[in-house]
Amino acid sequence: MAASAQVLTQELQIFGLDWEEAVPERLAELCVLYGQAEEDMVSELVAFCTSTHKMNITSETLGAFEHEFLSKRLSKARARQGPPRDSEHAGARDIVSIQELIEVEEEEESLLNAYTTPSKGSQKRAITTPETPLTKRTLATRSPHQLLSPSSFSPSATPSQKYSSRNNQGEVVASFGSVQGVSWSGKGGAGNMSLKVLGYPEPLTGSYKSMFQKLPDIREVLTCKIEELGSELKEHYKIEAFTPLLVPAQEPVTLLGQIGCDSNGKLNSKSVILEGDREHSSGAQIPVDLSELKEYSLFPGQVVVMEGTNTTGRKLVATKLYEGVPLPFYQPSEEDGDFEQSMVLAACGPYTTSDSITYEPLLDLISVINRDRPDVCILLGPFLDAKHEQVENCLLTSPFEDVFKQCLRTIIEGTRSSGSHLVFVPSLRDVHHEPVYPQPPFSYSELSQEDKKRVQFVSEPCSLSVNGVIFGLTSTDLLFHMGAEEISSSSGTSDRFSRILKHILTQRSYYPLYPPQEDTAIDYENFYTYAQLPVTPDVFIVPSELRYFVKDVLGCVCVNPGRLTKGQVGGTYGRLYLRRPPVDGEGRRGPCAAAQVVRI
Repeated sequence: MAASAQVLTQELQIFGLDWEEAVPERLAELCVLYGQAEEDMVSELVAFCTSTHKMNITSETLGAFEHEFLSKRLSKARARQGPPRDSEHAGARDIVSIQELIEVEEEEESLLNAYTTPSKGSQKRAITTPETPLTKRTLATRSPHQLLSPSSFSPSATPSQKYSSRNNQGEVVASFGSVQGVSWSGKGGAGNMSLKVLGYPEPLTGSYKSMFQKLPDIREVLTCKIEELGSELKEHYKIEAFTPLLVPAQEPVTLLGQIGCDSNGKLNSKSVILEGDREHSSGAQIPVDLSELKEYSLFPGQVVVMEGTNTTGRKLVATKLYEGVPLPFYQPSEEDGDFEQSMVLAACGPYTTSDSITYEPLLDLISVINRDRPDVCILLGPFLDAKHEQVENCLLTSPFEDVFKQCLRTIIEGTRSSGSHLVFVPSLRDVHHEPVYPQPPFSYSELSQEDKKRVQFVSEPCSLSVNGVIFGLTSTDLLFHMGAEEISSSSGTSDRFSRILKHILTQRSYYPLYPPQEDTAIDYENFYTYAQLPVTPDVFIVPSELRYFVKDVLGCVCVNPGRLTKGQVGGTYGRLYLRRPPVDGEGRRGPCAAAQVVRI
């Protein structure tokens, strides 16, 4: 197996390490000796240097790395062979051939490939439990309570006492718009209902391979985002030109870049850095002094245009922060059909309490749907929560996929009489589904021809048109993620939720935070294609663990319906009355929508 010192040099440059001249040649020898590809060898070396805090690679560093590298593979080879049968063979076991080491590597690679195959990802956690068969004939005659029988997949199916004893069901806890005289009942999807997904440029419809992205690819996506938003801000504010970050100037300068933190800790007013774009600053970084800014709201990953002084080329004293610019709203066309006033219900999981797996809240929600007959029901995951105690402790007796299908079947068949259109949005917390962002739609092949007309599976995130009114949908807790990282300063009262929502709309992305939360795995190539806002939505559904609300932000009605359950007690869901916002000679007016958040 040949190895190229030139390729190794390029791989080392990606990670920004310093090394002696002879290091690439020696690494090439190690690649041949241990049967490693250049990229894998450099990855091992970077991991070793990071763990030992050695950022300058010398011959001594390489010697220590070789010793650890060889020891690691010897131990794996020995473990694979098993213990020696007697003392006569003990010495022979210490001699491991290069071929054996290569076989261990090939075995690891095959296991990794099997693990990262999307089509099998949802099956791995379910292969050890027996399957509970259900036939279509028996399902057709069952009620929702019979369809979702907890005893079929859980040894402990005791209903939640706290949930059952609640006395505030149906209580309206938040309102928006003109809600007086609204009956809050729909037509059950009757009439001309048009639902379609907007793509940017196309929607995500199926699985894709993840976990194979390289650092240059991530950098390319982030750079494109900086340049695209920078171009929009430059045109909007009539800025002549951006100045390179590291060029000293005695006059005020205007800089373009992305907010970052100078350490691994949380962002604060003293740790802000500006990472420049490729065109003007070649990706350089510069510390930012915020002491002259009276008002600001910043978070890691935010693309900004700042004005200030940079007399030394080593620190920017910011004096002005340009506001972001949202996208225009969608202009309905004849294809969207005649718009009639309609009712939309939105609910977010978990759909069962933390101390029970009986799905009582989900069954109550089905009763609400059948009673109110909303035109569209938007149901966001998780449907089988990875954080549920019985899931974490592997107490379920049926595969996760089967439990999810029972939930899905219960919802679809249990609401058939209402006629409501159902939209299912997955969640990164759905234990049976692919935990990568953006997340492909659920796969469910058991829909009848009748149900296919009213059931739609969409990706996470998603932009959905309901008769020309655009819904922005996401099940990821953006408010919690960004609220934990945002820093702000204001001379008056300032609403944190409104600030964060404004950031999302002006950054034109469903997840503008970078780096993301540790439990959020983002595939940036697909993120750039499928997780950008195509237009500013008319309604933005953004569920969160934080307190429910309905707000108008930049003309967009933003709804946090809460979660259907909060621990052991019942939670909330949202309902909206919509009609297309009127357009007059002066341009678009605010959306005409009445909305409420209601306890289940």
